[in-house]
Amino acid sequence: MKTTFARHRPSRRQALATLTVATATTVAALAWPALATAQGQGAAVPPEVAAEVPGARQQGGDLFRYFGFRVYDIRLWVGERAVDQTWDDRPLALALTYQRKLVGAQIAERSLKEMQGLATVSAADAERWLLAMKRLFPDVAEGDRLTGVLRPGQGARFFLNGQLRGDVDEPEFARLFFGIWLAPGSSEPALRNALLGRQR
Repeated sequence: MKTTFARHRPSRRQALATLTVATATTVAALAWPALATAQGQGAAVPPEVAAEVPGARQQGGDLFRYFGFRVYDIRLWVGERAVDQTWDDRPLALALTYQRKLVGAQIAERSLKEMQGLATVSAADAERWLLAMKRLFPDVAEGDRLTGVLRPGQGARFFLNGQLRGDVDEPEFARLFFGIWLAPGSSEPALRNALLGRQR
């Protein structure tokens, strides 16, 4: 007796369903590139962070876009204690790796505007802080890493590609600057949640 085997061929409806699921999975992966970043998988601690934050580990991260344009990848580095509602009482670092060219003066101006959205800033403080940021924030190109380190009770320290740029020795400046991303009143709550390692 001759035995024959019929090859199973999926119906058009089954094939379409399989293609739809595969396409949806691919689109989701492309739409949320920050998910792996937020978990810190395989992320190496930048040398300036390792030197400034004892036991540095990545808590979260994300890719920040503005009107669809990739602006920077940002990562939050903390020590032993994770950051949540309380974050300005311990050393931490935010490392921004830029995805496009930006003018340093514009980075400074935007930073000040965001800080003013969190609290009332006197005219004297605003002028002094803007001058300090314009001095510390250079023009950046794709791949440049600008790192800010919070030094509790002292102020903030800034690095470009691991090289020290300088300090702003004012605790209130540091609190508001890092608050741009970490304060409950941040203008980018989804980005804040990603940095804190919360689920979307």
